Amino acid sequence: MTTFDDRENAFENKFAHDSQMQFRAEARRNKLVGLWAAELMGKSGDDAAAYAMEVVSADFEEAGIEDVVRKVAADLGTLASADIIRAKMAELLPVAKAQLMGEL
Repeated sequence: MTTFDDRENAFENKFAHDSQMQFRAEARRNKLVGLWAAELMGKSGDDAAAYAMEVVSADFEEAGIEDVVRKVAADLGTLASADIIRAKMAELLPVAKAQLMGEL
């Protein structure tokens, strides 16, 4: 293998790793948003965990965050607006990344 091939493989591996970490961070963020929303709805324990998993699953409907925002906004009703949910998602993404880095 040439040095060029080695560098190409290294970049491909880094891209794959970064993509996987981004996916995991977004899934963790969605779980954290789900737990936050569950608390607002008065859920706790297993009910809160189950709801958080519903929020994580909602993210697979379409690309982007709007599918999660729609689900949580519909479930919360007047407890939080879509803008508040988006802000919470932005706030929790660095938290999710930090949690993942702490697990490595």
